[in-house]
Amino acid sequence: MSKTKSFDISKQVVYKAYQRVKANRGAAGIDEESLADFEENLKNNLYQLWNRMSSGSYFPPPVKAVEIPKRDGGVRLLGIPTVADRIAQMTVKMYFEPKVEPYFHPDSYGYRPGKSALDAVRVTRERCWRYDWVLEYDIKGLFDHIDHELLMKAVRRHTDCRWVILYIKRWLQAPFQTKDGERVERTAGTPQGGVISPVLANLFLHYAFDKWMQANFPQIPWARYADDGIAHCKTKAEAENLLKKLKRRFAECKIALHPDKTRIIYCQDDDRKGEFSITKFDFLGYTFRPRRSKNRYGKHFINFTPAVSNKACKNMGKAIRNWRLHLKPDKELQDLSHMFNPVIRGWVNYYGHFYKSEMYKVLRHINRALIHWVRRKYKKFTRHRRRAERYLGRIAKHEPQLFVHWKMGILPTAG
Repeated sequence: MSKTKSFDISKQVVYKAYQRVKANRGAAGIDEESLADFEENLKNNLYQLWNRMSSGSYFPPPVKAVEIPKRDGGVRLLGIPTVADRIAQMTVKMYFEPKVEPYFHPDSYGYRPGKSALDAVRVTRERCWRYDWVLEYDIKGLFDHIDHELLMKAVRRHTDCRWVILYIKRWLQAPFQTKDGERVERTAGTPQGGVISPVLANLFLHYAFDKWMQANFPQIPWARYADDGIAHCKTKAEAENLLKKLKRRFAECKIALHPDKTRIIYCQDDDRKGEFSITKFDFLGYTFRPRRSKNRYGKHFINFTPAVSNKACKNMGKAIRNWRLHLKPDKELQDLSHMFNPVIRGWVNYYGHFYKSEMYKVLRHINRALIHWVRRKYKKFTRHRRRAERYLGRIAKHEPQLFVHWKMGILPTAG
């Protein structure tokens, strides 16, 4: 290491951080510099970043504040760092994440290597069969309200690396910059959209929730995906007690439960005959509720199990409409397959994992959009919907590999 450098930061790690940022893509920050712009002078830009980080003179620029509309009518504030700042954050993440990962609880699933939302859905499904009651909880504005002092205390518990601590502290203090150019100072939170933020949020909740649950309610299994979580209880009284204590615990940690997204649910099925007003909940795009199922002997029974939520179906339907297939008569069917099949595959791989038939209505919506495309592309089908359906159906039978849902047997039919 050069004697003039305060910190020993590897140039190779900075380069690897750039490669990861490139793979993740992302929008430009307040300097409006895109990844392509940054790459025009890549070697020099990376050297300058490494040089400033190594000397301790790197100060993060303000974070670009972008308002994302929420479905409930409010807005979620995303913080978009510059490309250079994303690389700096990734560098610190690559040093810091391996320090904390081994300590995280196996039932913390969000933003962690080797874990996924489907893992959380799967384990929740199995536990709903064993436990009658669920406490569904959501933390109100977690990324906006994380207490800096408590978080830095947790950071220092896991590393004594001076530059990691220094830069995490600076990122927490970096202001937001609005589209009008106004700078908003931040005294709490870590920007949702920052590279380092998910690790920091997990670390904060590791102490605020995970460790606390282990110490105080070791008999209650739970699954957490960032600020969204499920806890399984044997009785309603146990769930009510947990809710009361959890409110108190979160108040101590200067965060709060979301009043509209926190509730107690009864996992009703054939063996649970009790009455309760709430018998379903949404978790990670799935709705858990009593459903008619069939066992291996062909006998039907009521099972408490997940399937794609109505909200997720509506979002997929909106995406299909936004494809505007009927305005693409210049394309061939193979072109449409290349354009949209990866998206359809992603939907099927995620939402088709449990109770797959519930998402068939979305896949049939794709077929209807394709039929509309056929009628716009070929004049002979313009006034003949049934003929267009039969035409597309014949193609689907001969070339089912064109679309993922065709391969599953969801074909266009003249019904």
